Amino acid sequence: MNNDSSSRIVSRVKEWIAGAAPGAKLPSTRQLVAEYQASPVTVQKALRTLTAQGLIESRPGVGTFVRAYRTARPSDYGWQTAALRSAQVARPLNSAAMRSAANDVIAFHSGYPSRELLPERLVRAALTRAARGDAALSRPPAQGFPELQTWFAQELSTSTPVGVTPPQPSDVVILPGSQSGLSSIFRGLVGHGQPLLVESPSYWGALLAAGQAGVNVIPVPSGPEGPDPEELDRAFEESGARLFYGQPNFANPTGAQWSAERGEDVLRIVQRHGAFLVEDDWAHDFGITAPSVPLAAKDDSGHVVYIRSLTKSVSPSIRVAAIIARGPARERIMGAQAAESMYVSGVLQAAALDVVTQPGWQTHLRGLSHQLQSRRDLLVTSLHEHVPQAHLSHLPKGGLNLWLRMPDGFDVERLTKDCEAAGVLIAAGTEWFPAEPEGPYIRLNYAGPNPGGFPEGARIIGEAVKRLLQA
Repeated sequence: MNNDSSSRIVSRVKEWIAGAAPGAKLPSTRQLVAEYQASPVTVQKALRTLTAQGLIESRPGVGTFVRAYRTARPSDYGWQTAALRSAQVARPLNSAAMRSAANDVIAFHSGYPSRELLPERLVRAALTRAARGDAALSRPPAQGFPELQTWFAQELSTSTPVGVTPPQPSDVVILPGSQSGLSSIFRGLVGHGQPLLVESPSYWGALLAAGQAGVNVIPVPSGPEGPDPEELDRAFEESGARLFYGQPNFANPTGAQWSAERGEDVLRIVQRHGAFLVEDDWAHDFGITAPSVPLAAKDDSGHVVYIRSLTKSVSPSIRVAAIIARGPARERIMGAQAAESMYVSGVLQAAALDVVTQPGWQTHLRGLSHQLQSRRDLLVTSLHEHVPQAHLSHLPKGGLNLWLRMPDGFDVERLTKDCEAAGVLIAAGTEWFPAEPEGPYIRLNYAGPNPGGFPEGARIIGEAVKRLLQA
């Protein structure tokens, strides 16, 4: 009899729930006993059944409520196929560099330095001070804090030779990270459907930003000394492009640094074609045996658009970067940037400025250089011992990465999967090429965590390489 009564209450309460709003409060147990002429035990049994079915939830001391999400059903987004129509750009890349890694793996894949390479004490203190100041409650200027603009301008001015007008703070635009800046540059200075020359290989994020901007990417071959001047000149002539994206210092992924002569050749070609060079100085703070010398310091006619980020060297959580552009180009970039983000968080700007103006910042950078060198050399030695099949064309003088050529015909995608299965994360070089890869490459980051695991990681890579070559 009690079972029948309980089932009857469950059925009746379900009907009530079907017409109730999510979160509605059920009548009390006493009210249900009176309404259904049942014992408290029977009512409690019915409520337990409804709870087990996910229809209601009990909040001790408050009451019993209709669950906000009572049933699961498949989502139907078919209407979006018609609304979105054909994709206008390539699908975004799920870059290996952005993958999170478990603590028990050996991580060579990331594009960021490990936490122990960051100025943690400076960052924590700067964020505390910024949170207590006016920046926490006020809207900053669209172009950025004047003090931070001045700092970026002065940083570039220190490399400016005699006879060249140094940049002014008014030439600086503060950005929420360099990725946002690249998007604004490509939209503002190139435009949808127009040609953009890009070093090949090149930073995958720049290729992604170009794809999202709808520009036509044209690769220019680049080696350890920089892009081929003849190929660059020919690409300008044939395409009619007005912008070339490059990384003169410690390029991602290759680690290459343009020679002074190559940089001057590139600048002359850009000037002759009445074009822009976008200089991505992402690794400015990661010099090891050579400093980063910006090519923008040699140009005061507005041909070089300089972009520099503090995100990797200060903290991934402080997404602050700057563009230095002269003339109307700056206004075009600001217009494109305003459509994406009206301003950069004042707290982050204040914290970034605090960190880089502390006396401990330069001390940190000197120590960072030594740490990067020891990690780089340890990984190179380990690879020579365990992966002799991998060819390192040059030892990078800065940056975070080694760029390794594998034997012709080698399946680098299979290698990444086999290494991951064995607890080592690496990045296949495929996504750094604007067009078809010129060969099988892998990129290894020597700034990752646990450098003591580098020899073991190299051993695992070597074993995976041998198995694939013997297959």
